[in-house]
Amino acid sequence: MKNLLALALVFYASCALAQTDSQKQWDQLVAAAQKEGKVVILGPPDQAVREGIPAAFKARYGITVDYIGGRSSESAAKLRAERQAGIYSADVALSGIQTMAAIFYREKMLDPLKPMLVHPDVLDGSKWTSGKPWFMDPEGQYILRLFNTVTAIFYLNTAQVKPEEIKSAQDLLNPKFKGKIVAHDPTVPGTGSNDAARLYVQFGEDYVKKLYIDQKPMILRDRRQITDAIVRGAYPIALGAEDGDLERLRKEGVPIHFIYSLSDLPGSLSAGIGQAALFNHAPHPNAAKLFINWIASKEGLEVFARARGEAPTRSDIDALAFLPSESVPKPGVKYFDTYEWEFTLSTKEKIRARMGELLKQ
Repeated sequence: MKNLLALALVFYASCALAQTDSQKQWDQLVAAAQKEGKVVILGPPDQAVREGIPAAFKARYGITVDYIGGRSSESAAKLRAERQAGIYSADVALSGIQTMAAIFYREKMLDPLKPMLVHPDVLDGSKWTSGKPWFMDPEGQYILRLFNTVTAIFYLNTAQVKPEEIKSAQDLLNPKFKGKIVAHDPTVPGTGSNDAARLYVQFGEDYVKKLYIDQKPMILRDRRQITDAIVRGAYPIALGAEDGDLERLRKEGVPIHFIYSLSDLPGSLSAGIGQAALFNHAPHPNAAKLFINWIASKEGLEVFARARGEAPTRSDIDALAFLPSESVPKPGVKYFDTYEWEFTLSTKEKIRARMGELLKQ
């Protein structure tokens, strides 16, 4: 009995010592990050994110976030040019999978992120919907997925098109909808190529030719213009509009309806710009490490998810408190993940090139 008691005391003492060491290391990281004074983040041109993340991180740690917002492809081009000149200006990327995988990852701009996750709140697998932090890359080291949202396949202005008029994807090909569809450009990385590739995979080339060519849709590259087009009713069917803006306008009474699935088209999953990665040669390595742990924590990810209107990959954040139930993945339901690695780097790229050929014909 005495031996058991002694072993128990040794065990608890070891645990307490480990906790003390862990806290000491964390305090040292915070101190080193505060000494660097700031962290430089490449993120989306989203005002709510631009305001929310820097304010919350500075309130927690007193560290300034130099937030550089812009389209991922444009930010990547700028970063590539800087690096060719030997300039390393950014610490962390919050971006879509296309830029992360096809540029930052492929061009070896990233450091492994997984070893940088050290806070107990982040390492606790029970706090994640997948049982652990969700990495997108084959090595499971570089690109951390923070969002997993059920996204609308397309949107309707119900003043002109009723939901019951479109029960299947084939209904979009009805001649009465010719010239009434606006879509994001399927030839450029992003939402448009996601939409077109998903439809191509499921229904084939003949279907996308009929939709993107025969139906005479308006093709735009600016999602805000697409959003404006459906809100004004200029084009009552929209693929690739801004979910957050449309949700806000719907609450204000604008007659917008979200289509999440059809009889022949299961729902889609998206991570949006909710991937995080660490750049190598980071100018503020300690602040970058601290930021990555914070953005993956309950506090940081909830700030990010609320600002962006996305479903977080942490299970301890109540997404239904700020999202419609349709946007939160349901257990047991099969979805099409438009951010799956092979789909992004291989399938989608081939289809995007093919869409460019088709639209030139």
